[in-house]
Amino acid sequence: MKNFTFYSPTEVIFGKDAELQAADEIKKHGGTRVLVVYGGNSVVKSGLLERVEKTLEEGGLPFLSVGGVVPNPRLSFARDGVGKAKEFGADFILGIGGGSVIDTAKAIAHGAANPDTDLWLFWTKQSVVTKSSPVGAILTISAAGSETSDSAVLTNGETGEKRGLNTPFNRPKFAIMNPELTYTLPPFQLSCGIVDIMMHTMDRYFTLTEGNELTDEIAEALLRVVIKNGTAAKENPRDYGAMSELMWCGSLSHNGLTGLGAVIDFAPHQLGHELSGKFDVAHGASLSAIWGSWARYCYRTKPERFVRFAEKVWGIHGNSAEESANAAIDRTVAFFASLQMPTCFTELGIGVQSDEVLGQLADSCVFFGKRKVGGFRVLDRDDVFQIYKMANR
Repeated sequence: MKNFTFYSPTEVIFGKDAELQAADEIKKHGGTRVLVVYGGNSVVKSGLLERVEKTLEEGGLPFLSVGGVVPNPRLSFARDGVGKAKEFGADFILGIGGGSVIDTAKAIAHGAANPDTDLWLFWTKQSVVTKSSPVGAILTISAAGSETSDSAVLTNGETGEKRGLNTPFNRPKFAIMNPELTYTLPPFQLSCGIVDIMMHTMDRYFTLTEGNELTDEIAEALLRVVIKNGTAAKENPRDYGAMSELMWCGSLSHNGLTGLGAVIDFAPHQLGHELSGKFDVAHGASLSAIWGSWARYCYRTKPERFVRFAEKVWGIHGNSAEESANAAIDRTVAFFASLQMPTCFTELGIGVQSDEVLGQLADSCVFFGKRKVGGFRVLDRDDVFQIYKMANR
């Protein structure tokens, strides 16, 4: 087990009607004027936004609500949000939605606390976040885990770049998690969330680190629970038990717990980010479209890791290492397909791309030679190109 520091300070308020505690939680963490950030009309139509605003009013908290966050959240919207937060005098940012909304709330919080620094400088690592405004989250989509994570992703619409930022200042003060708020998700969003939860776990699980027993067991159990309850949720999206399990798995998959003591990978995420940045495809869909190709390209680096995955997650036993590894990859890809998720570029809706475009994606992924990606197998530009080529069908 490698040395590690685990810090997960977010208070979780879980269960039915948990959103009614929003005002009390904000005041507990020092908020007096609240910028409420949300996405599209779903929180309006469901009545969630109105319920939350009523609790803020009853709690004596002035607020300004700003909607319009889109998937693959935009830098431009976050910049506008910073301006609104400053003008309103907000000292607390509340995100109501999924990962895109919560990531945007985090970005606005950083910008409001650092008005002399452009947000993109944080995401391109040219500046370091040293202070931020407090953020709270009311979760409506079990997927990204942003409600308890130290990460946030933004897309620069001008350049087509999608970048992630990890900092302790990204940790929300609280996360309100009511599984009933996920009942009305469209089937595609539900499937994207299931994939994202699995990928946050697998991108940590596939590691060269040995002897990390407890972390491995936690990750394997989480994957089994997601597979079981993801299937149940697809059959009945109002299954409170299944939606509860998915929601809690989503948080634990990305708060750092499933990768403690290991050198983590996250190459599929890096490859997927380029697809989202260039083609504006859903994050979860980009991951399911690329994972099988990544796995088939990389598994020989340590096939016994995939054998353990086969045994512990999928119950595959008795084959050779080569057969077990490939069977586990096939089962995972088949599970994605059972969720009606893409497993190649054509299914992703972007069509077969030219080698020139694949090269552009590869160049962007490795920051034009400034970095390599991955920890299970470290990938250079040519490796990334070959994985894209395998998925390009």
